[in-house]
Amino acid sequence: MLDLTAEDLVAIALSVKVATVAVAASLPVAVLVGYALARWRFPGRAALNAAVHLPLVLPPVVTGFALLLLFGRRGPIGAFLADHFGLVFAFRWTGAALAAAVMSFPLMVRPVRLAFEAVDPRLSSAARSLGANRLWSFALVDFPLAANGVLVGAILGFAKALGEFGATITFVSSIPGETRTIPAAIYALLQAPDGDASALRLAAISAAIAVAALLASEALQSRLGASK
Repeated sequence: MLDLTAEDLVAIALSVKVATVAVAASLPVAVLVGYALARWRFPGRAALNAAVHLPLVLPPVVTGFALLLLFGRRGPIGAFLADHFGLVFAFRWTGAALAAAVMSFPLMVRPVRLAFEAVDPRLSSAARSLGANRLWSFALVDFPLAANGVLVGAILGFAKALGEFGATITFVSSIPGETRTIPAAIYALLQAPDGDASALRLAAISAAIAVAALLASEALQSRLGASK
């Protein structure tokens, strides 16, 4: 038996909540950006592609610090959202979801982009020649054909968001019940005497979820390749 404590269960539930919200909020943007990079040629396209992948190459602490400067209570975006909409990110679970969304965004965009690149653009052109506008041709032709890639992106994004640590702890710290996700709980347990066993249990659960997500994404990618 895993013999999970109440604190372990809270950390697991919070991690799932944060990862789910992160993917739900960022996946539509990832679809739009992936489609734009796959199909459109416009000034600044290279800059957009670089910005999308920036969280992969920057130290996570730097990303978390940037989020704190921008979305903290005194940051330009954070102050505006807090004053006008009551939406606070710093030291809240919403901030953990934001950090997870930013860090997982590149992993969502890439499979989405590849999926749209694999769709023959002549199909959407044919739909438009039959009277469909760009939005309808996207909804009825492009998106259904790229759906597997979108799903792969969502799965990879969820797995990454579930394991996000560096940017999250820099931005929202590690507050039990509020921002202490599985990685932060493991880190806290490793700093405490006799915390190794609990840390090992949470690490095993985190690894199992990550492996399951990777296997699911590989299966979907194989299915996508076989359907070509």
